[in-house]
Amino acid sequence: MHSSAAQIAPSASLEQPQVTVAPTAFLVALNDYLISRYSAPQTESAHLANHPAAQNPAARSQNPHTPFANRFTGGVTTHLPAGRHNRTPGRSLKNSDYDTVNLIAKGLPAHQHPVSRLRGPLAAVILAAAPLASTADEATNAAPAKAEKPPPLPLHQIEGSGGIFSTLSAYLVNPPRDGEPVGRPAAGFSFVDLGYGRELYSLTATETPWKRLELGFAYENFNLGDLPQDILHQTGLNVSDQSVSLYNANARLQLLKENEFDQKWVPALTFGAHYKYNDTINNLDHDLHGTLTSVGIRDNSGVDFTLYASKLFTFLPRPVLLELGGRATKGVWTGLAGFTEDYSFLFEGNIGVFITDNLILAAEYRQMPNNYTPIVVNGETVVGKSSDWWTIDAAYIINRHWTVALGYGHFGQVLNHQANGTWGITTKYEF
Repeated sequence: MHSSAAQIAPSASLEQPQVTVAPTAFLVALNDYLISRYSAPQTESAHLANHPAAQNPAARSQNPHTPFANRFTGGVTTHLPAGRHNRTPGRSLKNSDYDTVNLIAKGLPAHQHPVSRLRGPLAAVILAAAPLASTADEATNAAPAKAEKPPPLPLHQIEGSGGIFSTLSAYLVNPPRDGEPVGRPAAGFSFVDLGYGRELYSLTATETPWKRLELGFAYENFNLGDLPQDILHQTGLNVSDQSVSLYNANARLQLLKENEFDQKWVPALTFGAHYKYNDTINNLDHDLHGTLTSVGIRDNSGVDFTLYASKLFTFLPRPVLLELGGRATKGVWTGLAGFTEDYSFLFEGNIGVFITDNLILAAEYRQMPNNYTPIVVNGETVVGKSSDWWTIDAAYIINRHWTVALGYGHFGQVLNHQANGTWGITTKYEF
């Protein structure tokens, strides 16, 4: 993800060590070894007199060895010429390599150990391999570095967009990495236990085909718990469905990237459109003889519009992420209880603190609309007035692909019971 929040997590990349060998220095070191190991005993004066270096006083002051060559010679630096004494300026290193081979051949006596008979083929092999090694090293150095995957942030929100549990983020999920034409998908799962048998399951998926566009989908299944029994007890009406299914299709466009135009104060800014379809609410309304329609819950589908800004503050002891947004919606309990005819304009947002590079503590707040009349039968609440949501969450980055979060929620009245002190879990995997 190309976002500040993703970039603060640890970058655990391992670089392969590279060793560069100077062919000329290696041959000189090999020459020293062969002379000292296999040549016949000679007096120091004779040895120096016959040494090619004696023929060129200027060359005697030159030292062709490098630290790499010294490593091969055990740290001993031997004063030998870089090439022939008649080497002219501008000659290539390749010529110098051949000069060194000639030096090896001339420096060894004819009656040396039989291994010296291999000096010609050995030198040829080394000279043939040296350009290949040099070419391979140059190719390795020239190869572009593979784009490293950023940490898997943001999470998947229960409605199938990038966010935390119930609120969104202006950052997009798993956008294309540098050099990639499209982003890679991400999949998630969420579970919230609201008590009294009411459970919410959500399967989420996102794909960010371009760096500024995120597409998302979520399937939510909400178990009604003991609501059908309460309705039967209070009204004598039998409700055939025990759960509600809600489908979410999302498209979010990032209008501004964080710090765009080289302005450090610019937040990320993202606009979203979210289509929701409830395939159960009409059946429930039919079983209740149009009661939901009469209280203002008239539709089984609706479109939410969101606008979110996200900014990471790094001047504090630990990074702090602030995300604020607005939502226009017709949904009752995000659409799980159907949709009204009129839009409500609501505030929502979250704040997160990176306790460590892998552990994030966050708090969320989300307003809920009340464009309907609560249903009360014989003094008992069947469908109560919705309350604003807030949660406290802890997210942990397991690795570069997988994130998991636990949440504690306060949801107020949900249908026929309070849902405070509830727990949930969400996880997401990025490919």
